[in-house]
Amino acid sequence: MTFTRRAIMRTIAAGLSAAALVFTAACGSADNTSGDDTATDANDITQLTVTPGTLTIATGDPAYEPWVMNDDPESGEGYEAALAYAVADKLGFDKDHVTWVRTTFDSAIAPGAKDWDMNIQQFGITDERRNAVDFSSAYFKDTRSVIVKKDGKYASATSLADLKGAVIGATVGTQGYTYAKEMITDDVQTFNDDASLAQALDSGQIDALVADTTVCVYMVSSEQVKDGVVVGRIAGSEDKDGMGIVLPKDSKLTDATSKAVDALEADGTLKQLQDKWLAEYTSDLTELK
Repeated sequence: MTFTRRAIMRTIAAGLSAAALVFTAACGSADNTSGDDTATDANDITQLTVTPGTLTIATGDPAYEPWVMNDDPESGEGYEAALAYAVADKLGFDKDHVTWVRTTFDSAIAPGAKDWDMNIQQFGITDERRNAVDFSSAYFKDTRSVIVKKDGKYASATSLADLKGAVIGATVGTQGYTYAKEMITDDVQTFNDDASLAQALDSGQIDALVADTTVCVYMVSSEQVKDGVVVGRIAGSEDKDGMGIVLPKDSKLTDATSKAVDALEADGTLKQLQDKWLAEYTSDLTELK
């Protein structure tokens, strides 16, 4: 009987030791998983996306020049399209592992879950928007300008005061709307996108529109507004914080994306891309004060 009891006790002790080892191993495994979740090197970043191994980038529908040429972001042509691929490369994604999707401007900066990893379509960085989404470091600082019709009542405007009484339009949620409201009139007609805004001026629904200077120059050069003219740039309208890439709120990619943009600025890539794609859109214009 004594022998049997001792054998039983040894068996129980061995079982307890094995259980302790299993528990310790399980704890170690959980700790390793946590470490993977917080890692920030490129190999780990590629697994933190909506679709692991693929970077899903959103832009406007349509996307306009000079930001995206021919509404074809996959080509990598245009300032934002080229920049997006440069950022993707810094994060560890080659071109074959980048997927593009389309969204509206407003939905991109609205609170809530997103089905993309980043969104690039000239989003001005503001504290209000930071409540709903994250931003990368700024990649460009634009100004706001005014377009009127060449044969219209306001074609000779050389100051903001000359636009008094004009029906002003801007795209909702943009810096153009903000500056139009703050510096020209409280009564700004809003439109859902730049195409609708250009059409409103072209059809005579509004007398003038306010938008980013690059957008205005393109609207005139591409004849989205027929017989339109950029009468000038609004003085003091340069972005204070600039344009940033939008990411979902508290995205695990935000810090790495900002570091990528900062690196591209430091090595001269941003300037090279701006010189290539934006030079003709940022020429000197009359300042409207």
